Amino acid sequence: MSDIDAGYDGGHEDVDYGHYQAGEQHDALDQLHQAHGSEADYNNQHAVYENDHHADTATNYEHGTHVEFDQAPAVHYEADDQTSYSHTGSEDDHVFAAEGSEHAHQASFGELDALEQRFDAAFAEGTEFHGGQPGVASS
Repeated sequence: MSDIDAGYDGGHEDVDYGHYQAGEQHDALDQLHQAHGSEADYNNQHAVYENDHHADTATNYEHGTHVEFDQAPAVHYEADDQTSYSHTGSEDDHVFAAEGSEHAHQASFGELDALEQRFDAAFAEGTEFHGGQPGVASS
C-alpha cells in the first residue's frame, strides 16, 4: 500500500488536496471435504446329512434221514426223510454327507476433496476538497 500526501495547497488556504490510498486485497476460499468408512461381513453355513438302513439275512438248511431195519420173523423196515429250509435276509446301508460354506468380506475407502480459490482485487480510493466541498475520487 502506498500513501501519498500532496503537500501543495495551491496558494489558497481554503483548498486542501487530501489523502490518496491504493493497494491490493487478497481473499481466499478454502474448502476441504473428507469422508472415510469401512464395512465387513461374515457368513457361514454348514449342513450334515446322515442316513442309515439295516437288513439281515440268514439261511438254515437241515436234511435228515432215518432208516430202521429189523430181521426177525416179522421183518420191520422204517425210513424217514426230513428237510428243513429257512432263509432270512439282512441289508445295511449308511450314508453320511457334510457340506460347508464360509464367506468373509472386508472393504474400506477414503475420500479427500480440496478446493482452493484465490480472489485478487485492486482498489484505489481518495478524497479531495474543492473549496470546502468534499467528494470521492474514482479510479
